[in-house]
Amino acid sequence: MAAAQRVTKAVLPLAGLGTRFLPASKAIPKELLPLVDRPCLDYVIAEAVEAGLEDMVFIVSKGKGAIEDHFSKDPYLERYLEERDKSDLLAEVRRAARLARFVSVRQNDALGLGHAVLTARAVVGDDEPFAVLLGDDIIYNPGNPGIGQLIEVWEETGGCVVALLEVPREQTYLYGICDGTVQGRRMKVTGMVEKPDPALAPSNLSIVGRYVLPAGIFEILAQTRPGAGGEIQLTDALAVLAARGEAWGCLYEGRRFDTGNVLGWLEATVNLALERPELAPRMREILAAARG
Repeated sequence: MAAAQRVTKAVLPLAGLGTRFLPASKAIPKELLPLVDRPCLDYVIAEAVEAGLEDMVFIVSKGKGAIEDHFSKDPYLERYLEERDKSDLLAEVRRAARLARFVSVRQNDALGLGHAVLTARAVVGDDEPFAVLLGDDIIYNPGNPGIGQLIEVWEETGGCVVALLEVPREQTYLYGICDGTVQGRRMKVTGMVEKPDPALAPSNLSIVGRYVLPAGIFEILAQTRPGAGGEIQLTDALAVLAARGEAWGCLYEGRRFDTGNVLGWLEATVNLALERPELAPRMREILAAARG
């Protein structure tokens, strides 16, 4: 049955410590590390806004205040740029704060992705669907944003929708893996398992950092017991919906960069620099010289 409500809210779990980027992430949230000249998180927010999402709910922990600062007005900096007639920079500084409406919720205990999503309950409420976007997953597809593709599936099916990526079978232990029937770029999901042994994985279609979830997911999460890693896993809650026949997967179009690790961040930096006409020619020369 097609869904009736619009998806307007996005939850962004951002409470992780970013230990894979230490020491750089000791004082700077990993989500604000630059990709070319914009923070990683800026690309995720831009994707959400392009898909029509209006309210961004940041799930943060201690030490993440810089994220809130980046997406807030800075009158002193704006005045400084205005007085020096730096209009291009002024527009860019103002742009981040004007992208959407932002609110932050503190996750006091690091108990897993499912717990992070549950922390948003008081802000999102129990009566509307919402999107979840992981801050270190970049899905680059201008004109057809990744989360927008999931919303299109949700509008036709209801239930929950997860983004799916085909991965090598030997890497299935790193992801939540789906079982079900694939038709075109859509999967009717019948089961999910978190980080299975490759020999036991039902497929090699992994869930990556985009979700559209029904309001009822909060009550399921509230009853979900700790799973893999002793954490409350979002995949375990979604498996309940899959068992009810209310789960779908979207094999999205676009390039995905996992900026949560150093190599993925470097890959994203190079590829996004090559997308910039003013940078691409010199960037290709630098890469050619590096190859010797």
